[in-house]
Amino acid sequence: MASRIGQLVIDCADPERLAQFWCEVLGFEVIDRDEGTVEIGPPGVGFGGPQPTLFFNPSTDPRRGKLRLHIDLNPTDRDQDAELERLLALGARPADVGQTGEESWHVLADPEGNEFCLLRRRLDP
Repeated sequence: MASRIGQLVIDCADPERLAQFWCEVLGFEVIDRDEGTVEIGPPGVGFGGPQPTLFFNPSTDPRRGKLRLHIDLNPTDRDQDAELERLLALGARPADVGQTGEESWHVLADPEGNEFCLLRRRLDP
């Protein structure tokens, strides 16, 4: 049997704020809080479900350089343009990581500057 991703851990300055942003983005809910950390996951499923949960860990360490790992998002119930508008309204902002402008995806940053991409292709929820 192989392993699978159970959690993605994100060090951040404000776990509550980032958890709230990503709950709105992904339709997740808070499933656990412990000593300043916040874990979010799919409603009614929580840890151990088919999708990994996100674990926001408080950290005062400054970020250095471009992230070596990032999240790619696919719209589920609207097209890419409508989803981009929604993400920007939630607090995402455009990010420049050296793209040419010809890409079929958008590079964005969450409220703490962590880059993620919004892809064009829709996936079933």
